[in-house]
Amino acid sequence: MTTDPQTIAWLDQEDAHLATVVRECRWAVQYVGPGDETHEPAFGYTVGLFGLGHPELVVAGLGPERTHGLIGEVAAMVTAGRALVPGEPVSCDGWPGPVCVETCPNPGEVLFAANRFYRRPAEYSVPAYQLTWPHRDGSYPWDAGHPCGPACQPRPGTWRA
Repeated sequence: MTTDPQTIAWLDQEDAHLATVVRECRWAVQYVGPGDETHEPAFGYTVGLFGLGHPELVVAGLGPERTHGLIGEVAAMVTAGRALVPGEPVSCDGWPGPVCVETCPNPGEVLFAANRFYRRPAEYSVPAYQLTWPHRDGSYPWDAGHPCGPACQPRPGTWRA
């Protein structure tokens, strides 16, 4: 835990902004750009769906616009009453195939803002589903011949923030 006053002030402002967005929109998207290391993908996740009784949603390996678009479409389904189930294919606009819902086995290593929002330590993290998206050729990371496998989109549990 940081004790740096400048960092604490910044986190307080971020937390207040996040609370306002969640209060007004029911959920928000936290986007994290790629890290300096090759094993640190760009990813985004929801904050707020846990408060509606549903796991948060995570998308890895996309830029900010596609991440927000995909998460936004699926989160809207959830807020309209749809409860997603691991293994379920979900059709989304603009994708060559359905998005696959998978359990994120290490949410405490990924959902930092969501856990801070709900005041939960990593070992008691809010749960999450990773949405695995099809490549533009329609293949998934587990398919033989997928153009880039985990380099495009890491498998759930094989990466962290």
